[in-house]
Amino acid sequence: MSILAYLIPISLILGGIGLMAFIWTIDSDQYDDPQGNASRILKPDFDDHPRS
Repeated sequence: MSILAYLIPISLILGGIGLMAFIWTIDSDQYDDPQGNASRILKPDFDDHPRS
């Protein structure tokens, strides 16, 4: 039972870090153009073999 005294705060800290990272991605406009990204694969100049 005493292990819960360690695991609960660790899980809350990790969850808070994940939430802050998600909020940062929203604030830095990571999800601006999902429709353009979805239709980019349908263009004829799509290159599925990138340069190495």
